[in-house]
Amino acid sequence: IALHTITVQNFDKTITTIPTKKLVTESFKNWRGMQEAGGRRIKRALYLDQHSVGFVEAPMLARLEQFAVLGDYLREKQSELAQWNAGLQAKGMAAVNARRVTNLGTFRAYVERYLRQHPGIHTDMTLLVRQLQPTTEGLPLEIYCFTRSTAWGEYEGVQSDVFDHLLATLPAFGLRVFQASSDAMLMAVQPRPAAAE
Repeated sequence: IALHTITVQNFDKTITTIPTKKLVTESFKNWRGMQEAGGRRIKRALYLDQHSVGFVEAPMLARLEQFAVLGDYLREKQSELAQWNAGLQAKGMAAVNARRVTNLGTFRAYVERYLRQHPGIHTDMTLLVRQLQPTTEGLPLEIYCFTRSTAWGEYEGVQSDVFDHLLATLPAFGLRVFQASSDAMLMAVQPRPAAAE
């Protein structure tokens, strides 16, 4: 009887011994491609409260135009929408059919532009900001991009930096992260019983 095993050094320098049969019957993750490509993938979503999604009104628009990465986008978007809406009016269609700027669409554009100018993000590789199917945990806004470094610590630092910034910026767009109710939250909104005399 012969027992054959394969010894593999993992990316974290640990050693794994694998029976030869497992190489045929199971799948394995090979990190070599990531190291050779020069970028490590970030694929993570922010789950947004759908009740916070709405149209951008004039006061918010004025504030958002102050964001350096949004100025050109907002001017182009307003021009595009004005042209579209003028066409509707020419056809005699009701104003309800008009297109308007939304806080979610503007935030999505902001995130993409923010990532493109971030020094830790590899802009020559795939970069997407997209909505996924809504769930009971909110509306997922997925960020899919690659860091310039494949080193685990640097990767985690860039990913944390990006998401720290995005979470802190959400309120400027009138958006909220979805958060399931907790006992503490429910207690805070319930009236307290009057003290017995």
